[in-house]
Amino acid sequence: MKLARKSINNLAQITSIRSLSSGIEKEKADCVVIGGGVVGIAIARELSLNLRRNVLVIESASTFGTGSSSRNSQVIHGGIYYPPNSLKASLCVRGRRLLYDYCKEHGIPHKQIGKLIVATRYEEVPKLNYLLNRGNENGVEGLKMMDASEAMAMEPQLQCLKALWSPSSGIIDSHSLMLSLLGEAESHGTTFCYNNTVVGAHLEGDQIYLHVSETESLKNRDHKSQHCPDILLLPKLVVNSAGLSSAALARCFRGINRGVIPPSYYARGCYFSLLNTKVPAFNHLIYPIPEDGGLGVHVTLDLDGQVKFGPDVEWLHHIDDTSSILNKFDYTVCADRAKKFYPEIRKYYPSLKDDSLQPGYAGIRSKISGPGEGFADFIIQGEECHGIPGLVNLFGIESPGLTSSMAIAAHVATKLSRSK
Repeated sequence: MKLARKSINNLAQITSIRSLSSGIEKEKADCVVIGGGVVGIAIARELSLNLRRNVLVIESASTFGTGSSSRNSQVIHGGIYYPPNSLKASLCVRGRRLLYDYCKEHGIPHKQIGKLIVATRYEEVPKLNYLLNRGNENGVEGLKMMDASEAMAMEPQLQCLKALWSPSSGIIDSHSLMLSLLGEAESHGTTFCYNNTVVGAHLEGDQIYLHVSETESLKNRDHKSQHCPDILLLPKLVVNSAGLSSAALARCFRGINRGVIPPSYYARGCYFSLLNTKVPAFNHLIYPIPEDGGLGVHVTLDLDGQVKFGPDVEWLHHIDDTSSILNKFDYTVCADRAKKFYPEIRKYYPSLKDDSLQPGYAGIRSKISGPGEGFADFIIQGEECHGIPGLVNLFGIESPGLTSSMAIAAHVATKLSRSK
């Protein structure tokens, strides 16, 4: 495993020892973060900067942030939707404030453009009032209920009966954010190791042994095949921030209580771009009333003003743990899916023209509740839950994961601050 050894040997605290009995090389490490998405990068930065840990980030792809971190709406959420006192509510509100401060301090491209959540049918109006009360209870600043004329004066292309205005919502260049966080992490000693995949782990006493293989060697592996890892890592601390595969990976940790690991569900969401507009159709985020599995097909904008619609919700089935760990997901956007987008969008944008939607990109949501099962909170699980010292598992880190990333990092650091 040349890439892993080269990267690992750059860390002064790691001592290499050869296992004569198994023939598999072992490496000692201080702290390993599994997953190089925005949350994993933020955690690595936090642990190296504020806890002074020597951090190694293991990422299965060839670079950082290629999964959910680069396949979302790039929206900074206010914190309206989530039950009071939930992790999603508290970490979203705290994370949003941290994120705006960080963006201003480090010159990260972003815009606080605000969001309108709209009711297009009379039976949806009580749901707006519910969201207003929930947002206020969560500490979201500046929320305001608007009648149709006020909302449509802000957005002439909009049609609605009533709207909830959230001025604290915005958009961000997530790649620039990750690049900045990564640079800070590296400047404080973090090493990023790409093209390597953690495929499992086992315990010997209180010591975690991570099983790591080069990603290339796993490409033709199926769920029935046996695979011997290229290297065993012996870290003091482990953060499982593997995103889509975090729960699947935890189920491959021999010695962990599988009863504390939630089930895995996956929902694909497609985005379409709006064509043939000299002037952007909208200047703010426009969201319908939330739906099962997501926040509805909404309007988002990139920093250049390009209007996008999405994501929809397509539940995926029969994704086994090995396929999840090896990221064998289909990210294809079928042009025919636009047929389902037009009627949803025209509920609030009736002048949308035929043939004006162009396929964009797709993302996969990492979920721990299935169709019709309702709200599921972030799970940030430490020793007090699973009994393994020095291990933190992150499950169900879907939206608002980007907004919450820096607050999640601080939360994880607090859990690990008393660890060995």
